[in-house]
Amino acid sequence: MPLGRALAPAESLPAAANAEESPAARARQVANLRRRGQTMTPVFTALAVTIMVVISITFARSVGLVAPLWGAAGLAVVVWLRTSTGRMYDLSFGAMIAVGLAAGNLLVGNDTFHTAMFTVANMLDIVVAVLMARRFAPTLNLATVTGATRFLLGAALIAPIPAALFASGMLYLLDGTNPLQSAQTWWFGHALSIAIIGSFGLSLTKRELSRLRSPAVALEAAVLLVLLTVGAWIVFVHLDVQLSFLILPILLLIAVRLRMLGVTAALLIVTILAVGGSMTGHGPFTGDFSRADQALMGQLLVMLGYLPVMLVAALLEERDRLSDRAKLGQVRAEKATAAKSRLLANVAHEIKSPVGGIIGIGELWQGGQLGPVNETQVEMAGMLVKTARQVETLAHDLLDVARAESGEVSVELRPTDVPGVLEDVRRVTALRPEADALRLEVFTEGDGLVALADSQRLNQVITNLASNAVKYGSSGGLVTFRASRVHDAVRIEVTDLGPGLSPEKQAQLFEPFNRLGLERSTIEGHGIGLALAKRLVELQGGTIGVTSTPGEGATFWIELPAA
Repeated sequence: MPLGRALAPAESLPAAANAEESPAARARQVANLRRRGQTMTPVFTALAVTIMVVISITFARSVGLVAPLWGAAGLAVVVWLRTSTGRMYDLSFGAMIAVGLAAGNLLVGNDTFHTAMFTVANMLDIVVAVLMARRFAPTLNLATVTGATRFLLGAALIAPIPAALFASGMLYLLDGTNPLQSAQTWWFGHALSIAIIGSFGLSLTKRELSRLRSPAVALEAAVLLVLLTVGAWIVFVHLDVQLSFLILPILLLIAVRLRMLGVTAALLIVTILAVGGSMTGHGPFTGDFSRADQALMGQLLVMLGYLPVMLVAALLEERDRLSDRAKLGQVRAEKATAAKSRLLANVAHEIKSPVGGIIGIGELWQGGQLGPVNETQVEMAGMLVKTARQVETLAHDLLDVARAESGEVSVELRPTDVPGVLEDVRRVTALRPEADALRLEVFTEGDGLVALADSQRLNQVITNLASNAVKYGSSGGLVTFRASRVHDAVRIEVTDLGPGLSPEKQAQLFEPFNRLGLERSTIEGHGIGLALAKRLVELQGGTIGVTSTPGEGATFWIELPAA
């Protein structure tokens, strides 16, 4: 029995080992599937290219044209860009696409020389487009105006030009075809293919597809695309009058509602119907034009009239992303502000209690109630009390700032006699030691200087402004308080004749804990008074600001609604 019990754990080891290996085995299976998918992607793409080549050439020959619709290039470019993993993959993918192009040309009856020529021209087109996209739009992000513009200009418009020149030249030498007409048809057809099919493939991202998971969005997309299809069929196939402008509002609506994925799908539908209808002699371009000219006008209509809607969709995508970033930044800022407010409140609470005890002990010591004291000890006790009261004031200011930022400060708005408040502040300020050499004056302009304000908070704000004027503007010898009526508001001004403020310092003036470089000066302060004053004024429905010129003093002003 003991042996049997000892073997039981040992027998369970293989099962445990298998259980531990199962995640790794699953990971290997996923990796194998991905490798198989990467291996088969060039094969399936080459097969799709072959089918598209056969359809394009067959349809073009039925109307006697060089193929103005050429989807193979756009398909090959977008799959190559989306699946490339390195140089070896690029070589194998390019080889398979060349095989697909050659097979399609042979299936439609082209001779060996024409097949080789068209294969080389198409591979030149595709390779240059891939290189241009990697060079000018390496992120392949069409959700920005810059990314979409670079892809359209580099990969779609510029890349097909070398192949168009090569193919038109060869066709002229072999068959005597018009080289200008052949180059135009090739260039526009391949440019549209890369611009629309390529953009559609690059827009198939998780972000775009996630929007279609909503049944409402999917239904809206289906309705809009069906509406566009019916409208485009009527305009480009059924009718022979010029109504192509009716398609543009539908495309813009799709760009607004469905963004880049929707508008590229819509452009694909419009291109097939517009160019295809022109090739068969239908639509708004019938008349005395040849089929080649009709196809060319259909291509130009899509390229110049409808393709720029992609940039509208890209602009909207970019705006959405910036809006999301702004909202996220706002949430983070609000959380940071709330955390800072809690920290300030906690710090202020922790400071207040011990500071109160220090002030009490200092006053007892200064008054000789703790025993005999000499003159030096009295002076030291006075300094201790003074410093402790400064710390206590700071604690109260920190609490006020924290409460104001968290919205816990309440104001009781009622008619307030502004000249009376200014006179009270002037008398209190005159008692400060720093104001001994200053002249403090109050001026009132007109009657009815009654503001809708919280008298206690207004007194606190003006006292803060007066304190700053006394501390920083004492060199001017004069501080004035002025009240006046401005339209439907009462304006309060506190003016000193000190050194003034530069524009740079004025821009930073109401930032909390910013003393504008005076941290090491002999002037006492903590840099939170003006920030608190601004918040308190705003809570009362007013505004606060400063007007100053360096060397000519400063005027701090407040405007509050008149009662």
